[in-house]
Amino acid sequence: MASKKNSWPAFQFEENKDTIYLLHQWTQIVGKVRLKKSPWQNHSWHVSLYVDSQGLTTGLIPYENGVFEIKFDFIHHELRLKTSNGTRDRFELGGQTVASFYEQLMEKLKFLGVNVKIHETPNEIPNPIPFPKNKKRLMYQANTAQTFWKILVQIQNVFGVFRTKFTGKSSPIHFFWGSFDLAYTRFSGNKAPKFSGQVPNIPTSVMQEAYSHEVFSVGFWPGSEQFPMPVFYAYCYPNYPEFQDAKVSPASAYWSKDMGEFMLNYADVQKSPAPAEMLLEFIQSTYNSAAKLGDWNQESLDCDFSHMDSK
Repeated sequence: MASKKNSWPAFQFEENKDTIYLLHQWTQIVGKVRLKKSPWQNHSWHVSLYVDSQGLTTGLIPYENGVFEIKFDFIHHELRLKTSNGTRDRFELGGQTVASFYEQLMEKLKFLGVNVKIHETPNEIPNPIPFPKNKKRLMYQANTAQTFWKILVQIQNVFGVFRTKFTGKSSPIHFFWGSFDLAYTRFSGNKAPKFSGQVPNIPTSVMQEAYSHEVFSVGFWPGSEQFPMPVFYAYCYPNYPEFQDAKVSPASAYWSKDMGEFMLNYADVQKSPAPAEMLLEFIQSTYNSAAKLGDWNQESLDCDFSHMDSK
């Protein structure tokens, strides 16, 4: 997994927070459309977005006349909509408020024959403002959005390598619009203790189903006002008390007491001469520690196809 030295862009939350705020809100709106039109999948996998060759996409969503797709295009900076009937529409991301984005998307969907009504309050955000009422004037910076997407592409590739090393149940590599992170999860196959935590504006029953089984999760988060730093994270549920004392690598990885998970600053990875290898080292070492503490059957669950002949 050789990495080009400059293939991972630098990224600072404070310099880019307005665009991140807008994208967080906009992806929630689009994600809620997918949520309302899609059949329920375990662990809420039916709500997430996916990294693609131009930005983020819902993938195929069922509706009355077939399927449709909504895509954030961070090359041309447009929201694109298309249906299996051949109809399509789009609008520019630049100059939009949360309210105007919401209004335009609902109008476009109606025009395309997609009947949907979403819950208008953002999830997992303290003191949320309903989408139609959020008329804050913030600048959408095209370079920021494109850089963020390019980072997600690099991470997608590393997570993809890690995902091939497991035969048990695991999630897609997907973007959760509530927490605004790119994530991947492995499952031991065993049930977990009943989840009792609280997440802003998320029903307890949804969180309990999401953590109904033992998991190990990794992800990337660009930061927030409360934690203004882009980081990679790794956690397990149940969160064993001994996990925080595990020896993980690289040396720059650390345990966050506030978050209850291991973290690795994006800046450390980005500045590394081999970012992909450094990130994979972090993921693998934290997984090994979590699986050992949870007594996962690694002999049955883990695999390595690197020796396979693809001819």
